[in-house]
Amino acid sequence: MDTRIEKRVGIQATPDRLWDVLIDFPGWSRWNRYETEVEGQLAFGAPIRMTETWPGMASRPVDGRINEWQPLAQLVWVEKRGWLFSTVRYFEIEELDKESCILATGMMFQGLRAELFMDKHRRVIRDALGDICDRLKVVAEQG
Repeated sequence: MDTRIEKRVGIQATPDRLWDVLIDFPGWSRWNRYETEVEGQLAFGAPIRMTETWPGMASRPVDGRINEWQPLAQLVWVEKRGWLFSTVRYFEIEELDKESCILATGMMFQGLRAELFMDKHRRVIRDALGDICDRLKVVAEQG
């Protein structure tokens, strides 16, 4: 069974501006305090590595793969977290007009162990995703 947590926010910036902020992996620390030390390149199947620290949980290394990306629209990576547990992490941009868009960010948890993890940590992760949206909005709107 798959379970999803998602947050969305309206942003008064062009999709180009938002995309530039998203793909600047070393610059994520300006707006994301939960997924840090991000390393990778934007290519299908390319590794993406980071340190993940959700509130109340120990820091852990993430060793994922870019699963999908579309310029100005989406960035998706997948991480196998052991037997019966994987995550899909994503950012999606929906253009409203030339100067504004909606950003969605979320996680999909797949597998039996994923359900157990989700049940325990849903609120903390949802709140952190909201914080990521709010901080990314500020950076993108500052230009």
